[in-house]
Amino acid sequence: MSQAKDTPRKRRGAGRVTLADVAREAGVSAISVSRYFNQPEQVSPPLRERIEAVVQALGYVPNLVAGGLASARGRIVGMVIPNISGPIFAQTIQAFSDTLSRHGYQLLLASSYFSETQEESAVRAFLGWSPAALVVTSHFHSEATEKMLAEADVPVVEIWDYRPERTPLQVGFLHFDVGVQACRYLLDKGFRRIAFVQNSAAGDFSALERRDGYAHTLREAGLEPWVFVPSADRAPFEAGKQAMEALIRRDPRPDAIIFANDNLAAGALLAGQRAGLQLPQDMAVVGFGDYAFADMLLPSLTTLRPPSREIGEVAALRVLQHLGVVEHAGDVPRLNLLHCELVARESA
Repeated sequence: MSQAKDTPRKRRGAGRVTLADVAREAGVSAISVSRYFNQPEQVSPPLRERIEAVVQALGYVPNLVAGGLASARGRIVGMVIPNISGPIFAQTIQAFSDTLSRHGYQLLLASSYFSETQEESAVRAFLGWSPAALVVTSHFHSEATEKMLAEADVPVVEIWDYRPERTPLQVGFLHFDVGVQACRYLLDKGFRRIAFVQNSAAGDFSALERRDGYAHTLREAGLEPWVFVPSADRAPFEAGKQAMEALIRRDPRPDAIIFANDNLAAGALLAGQRAGLQLPQDMAVVGFGDYAFADMLLPSLTTLRPPSREIGEVAALRVLQHLGVVEHAGDVPRLNLLHCELVARESA
């Protein structure tokens, strides 16, 4: 007696599993299987479950290159981030990927680590594979990258920044205004000798815009900016430690410090405690990023919280609207100005 077939069996020795094999095993048309991969929202939940079970059982892998060539466009969106391992971009990446995947698109990541040359290489590689869209971070690019972005025949989005005068879709905030916000907060609390510590990673030009907002605000108050630049070879915590040790030797020393990111600020807090400082009584500290550890430090870290998750969600939505995957009445909004939140804690 033959046993009833509950689940499809993997083929052996017959070469690569094809879309037709999946359709036959699932008892549906090849068009339905194609739609399952390319337009899953148009497939009913019961049918999706049936096709998914067959795909899993057969180990089917769709030929995305062939599909991309057939439609002159792939279903991959490329994104270039300054630092994939950095916690500040994690929520943006996750939210962007989650939003894309719900509509059958996948995210492909590259890291520039604040290098215009590495960003240029990543952009060239992505565009060579005809992605559905391309996402880059900030507006600081090499001349060659600018040319590629201008000539790209796919939607281009610049995230974590906001430059209305630029052509790509903008999803982000004004870093200059973040520097203003941090400095005004400290001025309103009575601090006057306010220093700024730059990122130890060369090429973080967005942090320099925050520095410029800080300097502008101090000068408006009749005070002189005071900027410390850590050694470029220092890791962030070590760079924060270096900055704190150098600044407390000044006479007079700062009564408050704004750091380019929370890693620097955390290293400085620890160094200040080792030096016997009472924080924030002797010196206030403000970071940027609201990293996961910010409220666990002692004292907990006052910082600026960027709209990380919102950037990812809005950027993905704009891409999907531009591609016609998500409906939108009228033109796709090109300008999306978001805002950072100052999170007041114990350090300032």
